[in-house]
Amino acid sequence: MATIEECRAALEKLSDSMQRAEGDVRTAAALDRSVSCHITDLDVTFAGRMAGGRIHVQDTLQGPPRQKAQIRLGMTGDDLVALVDGELHFAKAWGSGRVRLHAGLRDLMHLRKLL
Repeated sequence: MATIEECRAALEKLSDSMQRAEGDVRTAAALDRSVSCHITDLDVTFAGRMAGGRIHVQDTLQGPPRQKAQIRLGMTGDDLVALVDGELHFAKAWGSGRVRLHAGLRDLMHLRKLL
């Protein structure tokens, strides 16, 4: 089972990848939205903001998100690490229910370029 530190490192790695993106992916990464990632097996939520092509984690909270972020993810720590490392395909994980993503329709259209 992935630790809180490994999950935070995975989010940093994802943020670094977003920062280096080009073209349509860069445009999608440039959204300015509140974001939360609930790690279900650890019952921890990373809350922050996606802005300037990066994910800025501002809080690590026990339990589910306290506020409804504009972009909300939910998954196990192992799935987060596997997604970021390229070992788990997002669409397949989302389709099977291993990863939950909630966002407005416009944001979903942009995010599909990232994921």
